[in-house]
Amino acid sequence: MSDSFIVNKAAILGAGVMGAQIAAHFCNAQIPVLLFDLPSTEDNKNQIAQQGIDRLKKLDPQPLAIESRVNYIEPLNYETDLARLSECDLIIEAVAERMDIKLGLFEKIAPHIHPKAVLASNTSGLSINQLSHRLPENLRPRFCGIHFFNPPRYMYLVELIANETTPKELLDQLESFLTTRLGKGVIRAKDTSNFIANRIGVFSILATLHHASTFQIPFEVVDQLTGTKIGRPKSATFRTADVVGLDTLAHVVKTMADTLPDDPWHAYFQLPAWFDTLIKNGALGQKTQKGIYQKVGKEIKVLDPSSGEYRGSDREASSAILEILKDRNLKTRFQRLKEDTSPEAKFLWAIHRDLFHYCAFHLADVADNARDLDLAVRWGFGWKKGPFEQWQSAGWHAIADAMQLEIDSGKTLANVRLPEWVMAPQREGVHSAEGSYAPPKNAYVPRPYLPVYRRQLYPDPMVGESVVYGETVYENSGVRLWHTGDDLPVLSFKTKMHVVGDEVLDGILQAIEIAENKFQGLIVWQPEAPFSAGANLLQVMQGLNAPVGSSLWNKARAMIQRMKFTIGGKGNMSKVIDAITGQGPKVADVIAKFQLATGRLRYSRIPTVAAVQGLALGGGCEIVMHCDRAVAALETYIGLVEAGVGVLPAGGGSKEFAIRAWQDSKGQNIFPFLQRYYQLSATATIAKSAEQAKEMGFLRPSDIVVMNPFELLYVAKAQAKGLADAGYRQPLPETKIPVVGRMGIGNIEAFLVNMIEGHQISEHDFVIAMKIANVMCGGDVDPGTLVDEEWLLELERKGFLELLAMPKTQARIEYMLKTGKPLRN
Repeated sequence: MSDSFIVNKAAILGAGVMGAQIAAHFCNAQIPVLLFDLPSTEDNKNQIAQQGIDRLKKLDPQPLAIESRVNYIEPLNYETDLARLSECDLIIEAVAERMDIKLGLFEKIAPHIHPKAVLASNTSGLSINQLSHRLPENLRPRFCGIHFFNPPRYMYLVELIANETTPKELLDQLESFLTTRLGKGVIRAKDTSNFIANRIGVFSILATLHHASTFQIPFEVVDQLTGTKIGRPKSATFRTADVVGLDTLAHVVKTMADTLPDDPWHAYFQLPAWFDTLIKNGALGQKTQKGIYQKVGKEIKVLDPSSGEYRGSDREASSAILEILKDRNLKTRFQRLKEDTSPEAKFLWAIHRDLFHYCAFHLADVADNARDLDLAVRWGFGWKKGPFEQWQSAGWHAIADAMQLEIDSGKTLANVRLPEWVMAPQREGVHSAEGSYAPPKNAYVPRPYLPVYRRQLYPDPMVGESVVYGETVYENSGVRLWHTGDDLPVLSFKTKMHVVGDEVLDGILQAIEIAENKFQGLIVWQPEAPFSAGANLLQVMQGLNAPVGSSLWNKARAMIQRMKFTIGGKGNMSKVIDAITGQGPKVADVIAKFQLATGRLRYSRIPTVAAVQGLALGGGCEIVMHCDRAVAALETYIGLVEAGVGVLPAGGGSKEFAIRAWQDSKGQNIFPFLQRYYQLSATATIAKSAEQAKEMGFLRPSDIVVMNPFELLYVAKAQAKGLADAGYRQPLPETKIPVVGRMGIGNIEAFLVNMIEGHQISEHDFVIAMKIANVMCGGDVDPGTLVDEEWLLELERKGFLELLAMPKTQARIEYMLKTGKPLRN
């Protein structure tokens, strides 16, 4: 095996939903893929594989970061194209979960595999060793399990499973490749039935099904209680089964039943009769539009298992239980659940108790240590805390003692005692600063030491670990500036959802001042997503009643009064000033300060780098756009969404789009380039990946897309250091920007008139869209007029204040604050 493992081309065997999506994610990582399936009986023998590719464009969420990446996938078939496998460095089998089908395929492809290529199975639970025994002897050491979770682009977990002959060197190389190139969290699983995540996650579902029946909890109430309120995905239990597919879940359960006959919980490895009936009737869940839930018109109906019919899903959990679940202290929450005698409380305690019991008993069988089990469940099923993390947070001995009492009294699903290591007097849990507990070693083991993990300066933290984000340089109520001993400080926001308000803007300005005087650069990074959900709307609304008099407001007012032109031929600024005097000056303060902050990010004496993941909306997007460089995780969702709440981008975003349109035009007609940016802003479009953000223009071609979000800070620091070491030169503001002026405004207005006459937009949508057009076109001036950045920024401020003075805009903001949803008025 060579020192480096490079995948220049991959092959995926099986073009079903899973195989095609794995292929799509390789393409997201810019790795070409040969996608194989059975030969078609039609003229085009590759039609089955092509259909799998075509389905990718219809799936939601989208498997492809940008649609054009589909061109990296080549459809092929097993009859005529097997010789093409020799081109591939990595081959992943993703066909039906049947041992005979997989073995038959391996026998067919083995002669065509390159002598140095790796063959892997994406099986969700079949034995890797059994599969390897039928391979040629020279291929066995290059065979392993690489188990992706569905959907492969979005689910962070990949389980890596060796066979008896797989060398450690190969596993290390695969783990490094999967971590950085595909952006995954890799857990090495033992070759046991369903490996780690499915073994634990599916048991949790089975225990929930059993206890829901025992305590007579309606399905929709189960989902209310077992979703976000206990740190699990919104889809909870029954909706998750629909999403996964009832037939898929049934297959995994059958694998457990068939391969784990000696498991003390074996009696519960079965699904209820109503579940089997749904499968027989073709009601398989989301993929058939009918499963445990069914959408009829706008109404969501749920199965009544006693009658087999669907009914309205209108039953609610009790307010008393919901109040208990608001308690964030797991020690008191579990204590209250154990003391409560209601069926819902007993149900919640029982599903946790039996899950903890199962995990403790089987830890040594399925995983090397408790960290691997917890991370596998978190990353594979989307839980905020793994089972052991929850147990430890709730008080290790208090929970263990309560569990053992109920085991002894026959209340648990299995009567086996807890392992001795659980009850050790000195044990406070399984996670600590030293590492996580490994039963075979009776010791706490640290995280893996592969070189690839040096790129994760702050890996996904575990309960029990002490994470210190550097030494504080400066801090206020909105931000913290900190460093780790190097010359590249990090600015992190402290506000909820990292929204940008007055205190954050003050912090940005102060941080830049400090960084310019003491450091080489500045990184803007949040330890947890999102990057920023935008401006602090609550502060904006409160600012409508703030007193007049601040220096920034007076400066902004003076700038506005110097403007002699109107917006879109309608209204004048003096009326706006009169309307907001006495009620809006603090808002103008914040706008002026926002523009000052983004301007300082752009024109500081040091390089500024934004490290972005998750949402970067509105003001958050504007901060990213003004940094010298952005390093964005693939799963970054970025956009100027101000139109959705009735205003326009006024933190430099509109100005920036006008400049980018001019730069993109390269001396040609600016309007077609401007029109594209204008539509993004006027429709509040959000890029659905960092790659799409580059395609749309929110990110620049020079910005970096990182597949693994935990590598963001490492790469951002490398970019900032590179800029500094190259002799960073402070950019100069643009002073001669040609704008399209009234001609562009007129063209956009004609388009919008047609939309409003066709009832595609409301009257207020029209007003907002025209304000945005006025700013991005440069105002009521002749086409080709040269303006500077301050001119465009003044237009931003003016347009924002005009819109904010309107009752319909205020209604939109208030509705968003109350409901989290946009109002169309």
